[in-house]
Amino acid sequence: MRASTVSALLTILGALGASAIAQMAQGAGQALDQAIAGEHRTPAFTARDRYRHPGETLLFFGLRPDMHVVEVWPGAGWYAEILAPALRERGRYYAAHYPIDDSSPPNWRSSRQAFLDKLAKQPALYDRTVVTALSAPERVDMAPKGTVDLVLTFRNVHNWTTNYGNDQAMFHAFYDVLKPGGVLGVVEHRAREGTGLEDMKRTGYMTETYVIGLAQKAGFVLAARSDVNANPKDTKDHRAGVWTLPPTLRLGNTDREKYLQIGESDRMTLKFVKP
Repeated sequence: MRASTVSALLTILGALGASAIAQMAQGAGQALDQAIAGEHRTPAFTARDRYRHPGETLLFFGLRPDMHVVEVWPGAGWYAEILAPALRERGRYYAAHYPIDDSSPPNWRSSRQAFLDKLAKQPALYDRTVVTALSAPERVDMAPKGTVDLVLTFRNVHNWTTNYGNDQAMFHAFYDVLKPGGVLGVVEHRAREGTGLEDMKRTGYMTETYVIGLAQKAGFVLAARSDVNANPKDTKDHRAGVWTLPPTLRLGNTDREKYLQIGESDRMTLKFVKP
């Protein structure tokens, strides 16, 4: 982290005082605990908690209930079930889903519609969720620029690199939407350092060096790393890449028990700051 950024953070922390910081952390933890334990959550989703560690991950990124937060490409809403209720009363949750137009792939259309249907079934939880669209560089209107406290992306970078070639444009869009001092939180399948780009595209595993490079080229500063989502059982040499492992299990019944024992992929958890 740059010296100026560290100095600014220390000044803020000193002004707040240790007790105020502890109170904020406690409040965030309570809101997350309630959301994670909520009966509204899909059972198939809660089964993934032991691999995805949502509470620890979101606290590492600094989530507070009063923040304006963008989740990038929320898919079926795994994290939406936690973020929407945690932010509903005091914050704002933007779900930056796939854009829909004449050129959108069919899976984008069905995924976004399923997400909207999910929200509509439980308005008491999701009535304040703001659904937007994102696919840089064409569509970057995920939230008003310069207003967001936290941008979150979970297991998406490999898609942008492999399928769309817009990974750098996406990181620039994240930078633009954040406030100065805002945070970008990235969770991604982690390749061994030295893995080549074509192997990353083939397997879905990305090196930390590659992901950090995308963020730094967009203007971000790496603030911290966490191994909260690490999985040392993951050998990363599977025949069908990361999709060999749960929850995809692309090989079907072939060595299914072996891959269930490994669990979900080894993942980097990176926290970046917009200076």
